[in-house]
Amino acid sequence: MCVGLPLCIRAIDGIAATASNGEESELIDLSLTPEARPGDWVLTFLGAAREVISADEAQKITAALNGLRAVMQGGGPGDAFADIEAKGPQLPPHLQAALDAGRTTG
Repeated sequence: MCVGLPLCIRAIDGIAATASNGEESELIDLSLTPEARPGDWVLTFLGAAREVISADEAQKITAALNGLRAVMQGGGPGDAFADIEAKGPQLPPHLQAALDAGRTTG
């Protein structure tokens, strides 16, 4: 499994960028996100930016990863998933449509 990490672009040199999560900086590949600019947040996988994301989305992903890290170390998730918990369980759209149409079996 590959986990996406949100990073903020600090500087760009061609298709490479220096990006940071606030603690550590790394060099990332921008080949798949040519629209990215300094100050933008990108979701990175294995050193390559795959998508430009909002600062809010970056914060939510970081909180979720921190919550998972805490659970793996024997603690609790805290409020890492507050945005998901506030919504409650939701069916995928196709299943919700079937339920709304009165279908309860395959």
